[in-house]
Amino acid sequence: MCARTVAGSSARSPSPRFGPSGTEATGGAIVLNSEHALLADLEGAGVSFTVHDHVAVATVEDSAEVTGHIPGYHTKNLFLKDKAGRYWLITMPGEERADLKLIASRLGAGRLSFGKPGAMKELLDVIPGAVTPLAAFNDRAGLVTVVLDAAFAPEETINVHPLRNTATLSLRTADLVAALERWDHPPIVLSLQTED
Repeated sequence: MCARTVAGSSARSPSPRFGPSGTEATGGAIVLNSEHALLADLEGAGVSFTVHDHVAVATVEDSAEVTGHIPGYHTKNLFLKDKAGRYWLITMPGEERADLKLIASRLGAGRLSFGKPGAMKELLDVIPGAVTPLAAFNDRAGLVTVVLDAAFAPEETINVHPLRNTATLSLRTADLVAALERWDHPPIVLSLQTED
């Protein structure tokens, strides 16, 4: 695994947003061309981040084995659809169980089910296994609502995919929230876990 760090500089202006630009197969991994625009946007906004390249991981379990040594929160990301046809992108701690009934109740949404891969690709330009809150960068129509678990402290590091499952991007939770707001996707932040 190799890592590269970008130290943000607020002197630069954010790059313009680009929409979905397709995928390119390389050595069995899927590389999304819009990743370059995403990283340029983060860097241009002065966000410090580190990209850790690694083998493809398709599940939280795979990710824990490959990226468990990376400091910070590790995440589980769900692309969901409710009965009314609204799409939700849920980001929660990787070790927590996703209770869809509880999440629907907390959101005030109808029954939630997993969104279809075709809708995921069309709306977010990612594939299953690469879902990430950073994919809101590609949702120019604003059809997906991003939800972050309240467990993520703003000043701590959060680890998410940079639009592909062959890398993990580490950044401060506060910088992720600021980026989502800049992309007109202010996240809903609430507790998604049962209270014991």
